Amino acid sequence: MIYNRIVKRLLDIVLSVVLLIVLSPIFVVIVVVLYVFQGNPVIFGQVRLGWKGKKFKIYKFRTMKVDAEELKSQFTEQEKEEYEQNLKLKHDKRVTVVGRILRRTSLDELPQLWNILKGDMSFTGPRPIVEVELEKYAGQKEKFLSLKPGLIGYWQAYCKPSTTYSERVEMELYYIENESFWFDIRIFFKSIATVIRKAIVAI
Repeated sequence: MIYNRIVKRLLDIVLSVVLLIVLSPIFVVIVVVLYVFQGNPVIFGQVRLGWKGKKFKIYKFRTMKVDAEELKSQFTEQEKEEYEQNLKLKHDKRVTVVGRILRRTSLDELPQLWNILKGDMSFTGPRPIVEVELEKYAGQKEKFLSLKPGLIGYWQAYCKPSTTYSERVEMELYYIENESFWFDIRIFFKSIATVIRKAIVAI
C-alpha cells in the first residue's frame, strides 16, 4: 500500500524531526523535574512488538516507582484480577505524583518521537503491546502485527473509561481494516482534543 509504505513514512520522518526540535525545551523541563523529584532513570524503556512481530524498545518518561515490577507482589486479589484482565490498573499505586500528571497530559509519551524517527513506530496505528498481550488477539495475531504500532490510535482517541481490553482489541483491528489518510487525520485531531480535555481535568 503506497500510503502506508511511502507517504505515511515520509510524514512520520518530517513530523518527528520538527516536533523533536520544537518540543526540545519541554523535554528539558520534564527531565529536570523528573530528576529532582524521582531521581534516575528519567527514561523508561520496555520491549514491545512491532511490525510483523519485530521486537523493539519503546521509550517513555518514567512515571512509576523504580521497583514497580517488585511491587506487583503487593497487589490485592481485586487488583490482581483487574491486572490480569486489562494488564493495567485504573488506580495504580506504583505511579508517582509527577508520573500521574505526565500520564494525564500524555507528556510521558513524548520520547516515542524517537521511536517514530527510527522507524519502529508511526504517528498513528495500533498501540505497541508487550509479548504476553498478543494472546488477547487469538486468531487475529498476524493481522494485528501487519501495521507498525502508533503513538496515537483509534482505540486511544475513541475509547471510554469503561472500555474493556476485548473491546480495545476490536477497535485496534477495526483501525487496521480501515486505515487510510483521512482516517488517520480524524484520529489525529480527535487525539489532540482528548489530550486537551484530560489536561484540563488534571489541572
